[in-house]
Amino acid sequence: MRVLLACVGLKTHFYKIVTTAWALQTAGHEVLVASHPMLVDDIIGAGLSAVSVGEDHLMFAQSKPGTRSYSRDWDFTFSTPETLTWDYLHELHASLVDRFHTTLNNDTFVDGMVEFAERWRPDLVLWELGTYAGAFAARAAGAAHARIVWGQDVTMRARQEFLRLEQERAPQDRDDPLETWLQEVASRFGDSFDEELVTGQFTLDLLPASARLPTDLHVVPVRYVPHNGPSVVPAWVYEEPKRPRVCVTLGLAGRERGLDYVSQADFLEAVADLDVELVVTMNEFQRAQLREVPANARIVDFIPLHALLPSCAAIVHHGGSGTWATAMLAGVPQVVVAATWDTPVKAQHLERVGAGLHVPAAELTPDVLRAKVVRVLDDPAFRESAERLRQEVLSEPSPNEVVATLERLTRRYRS
Repeated sequence: MRVLLACVGLKTHFYKIVTTAWALQTAGHEVLVASHPMLVDDIIGAGLSAVSVGEDHLMFAQSKPGTRSYSRDWDFTFSTPETLTWDYLHELHASLVDRFHTTLNNDTFVDGMVEFAERWRPDLVLWELGTYAGAFAARAAGAAHARIVWGQDVTMRARQEFLRLEQERAPQDRDDPLETWLQEVASRFGDSFDEELVTGQFTLDLLPASARLPTDLHVVPVRYVPHNGPSVVPAWVYEEPKRPRVCVTLGLAGRERGLDYVSQADFLEAVADLDVELVVTMNEFQRAQLREVPANARIVDFIPLHALLPSCAAIVHHGGSGTWATAMLAGVPQVVVAATWDTPVKAQHLERVGAGLHVPAAELTPDVLRAKVVRVLDDPAFRESAERLRQEVLSEPSPNEVVATLERLTRRYRS
């Protein structure tokens, strides 16, 4: 069958879906990845065939005055009464549409994706969770389609809470910003809105069961298999460390865009005198921010985490989905400095299962961070819980094992 993977031009998003594409391709299916022009080289570098559609998004350009910011400190933990109100969730939906969804799924991208799908006629379209253009393309081509969820599905949980509260309002008081936008786009193709444009016909979820958020969707579990892009692994990674090895990283997001709520300089100063071997991933820009390099630190430009983490006793990071999931797979205790989006939810999951500790960014100080690192290193319960979490990850079906399920669901949903 023909399979189209739709992904917006964000490398951190694309890397999560690469191994699913490989599984389908090595099973004999014809696979193409469609994205913004800016991602084409990364798709080719992953050994996949690329289709460039539309014009590049401007996600990180300065937004127009009056545009709501999707990066506001939204509380996806929904831990207070305020966050479970219609007003709060309505404003969340509006901000995501204004700055996130419509920016990544610009008109040229959606139109180009639909036009290509109508011409190529895929049997199945898999679209990563931010790429609504994939849903429109599937509908236009009569293909089966599903979301690929690679982090905790916080926006879907927010969506289902919003719809529940929306039904409690009088009809004249209802307003759904996501529906309004999707209906406007659908009308361009002679289509109309229904919730399947938001949910897909089913969902591939790359998280272990304990980390998944409860929804009422049809979920197909898939084991997370890391892809870190083209890289060279230094031989010392496979040598037995003489001291406990601790990885410190801000992931791809920190390398490419920087994170304004945390600095690796603070990380290093907090643990500079511990009897550990620090392995710190930094590019030239990040390294220039250091005041000094501690004697116990090894600074490296880049190492694929799936190769490094099995030798580590702990990892300190920002809560990025790839880092979090790779550490779960490696069975490594985690200390997560969490600030925005779904990072507090991921950090809370680790604390709940005993495999790590959460440091809210607002509470970050060198002393707090140091105490958390020492605790996960000294208490063997964290390593034991991290190993149980690793076994849970390994119990999920691999991407190769899920291919037969995708074939069956394609026959069921393809029109």
